[in-house]
Amino acid sequence: MEWTDIRLTVAKADAEQAEAVATMIAEGGIYIEDYSDIEQQVAEIAHVDLIEQELLDKPRDTVIIHMYLEPSAQPAETLALIEARMEGAGIPYTVELEKVEQEDWQNGWRKYYHPMEIGRHLAVVPSWQEYETDRVKLILDPGLAFGTGGHETTSLCLEALDQLVRGGERVLDIGTGSGILAIAALKLGAAQAEGVDIDPVAVRTAGENAALNGVADRLTVLVGDLSDKASGQYQIITANIVANAIMALAPAVPGLMAEGGVFIASGIIDTRKEEVIAALQAAGLKVQEVKEKRGWECIVCTKA
Repeated sequence: MEWTDIRLTVAKADAEQAEAVATMIAEGGIYIEDYSDIEQQVAEIAHVDLIEQELLDKPRDTVIIHMYLEPSAQPAETLALIEARMEGAGIPYTVELEKVEQEDWQNGWRKYYHPMEIGRHLAVVPSWQEYETDRVKLILDPGLAFGTGGHETTSLCLEALDQLVRGGERVLDIGTGSGILAIAALKLGAAQAEGVDIDPVAVRTAGENAALNGVADRLTVLVGDLSDKASGQYQIITANIVANAIMALAPAVPGLMAEGGVFIASGIIDTRKEEVIAALQAAGLKVQEVKEKRGWECIVCTKA
């Protein structure tokens, strides 16, 4: 089958944040070309002279992120989504497209996706696998949307929800992706949840996963953004997106928080933690806890 390889070139300094954006919208997986420390990597196993000159000549100050689209996908729609999210994150980039032959990119990743136990109560289980457990089972088929529980940003949010959901809460999940956070909150005891995402594919996937978990009647998923879709007040608000988007929406968050409510922000690389915390505090939020995992941050806030 002929797939489309979308190549995003970004500055090395923006690579981690750009990778997070690409992961959220990639349909068939991503592949990273990063030659910034090739000598250091190779020095561990061989002398630098053994590196082919072609590799040594690769640029060290840029990174190329490959995203693969299935044959039936519309590249124009994905390019528009990339533009919206990269501009929202403030990341300069260039883009190229190429047709490639590859076996079943969409489903090949499934062999690497296994049940995961997260926090004290949750187990994230692929919909195509059997898994016996006494934990709260979150059955998931991420399809073409971001959110399997395997990425640090998602697992940090799930751990926070596992600690914070007491029962009966109203939940808002901004950038819902596969719906994993909203559905987890409902299965942990929340009463109602709303998920919003600018990607129609994500909204459809979240709805399908809600049905898999028997919570479709308690989850509303909408195409849009925070400003035009959120309504009323919520005991728990989650936003597993990127640093720039979190800082942009922060001023609106306190007005959406019920008394005693919490805001869980993730998708933040460690180098931007202090910047994001400053923006959250300036918006009238008080940081209660910062969770960290392998270079990613999850910030739990209440109203100041």
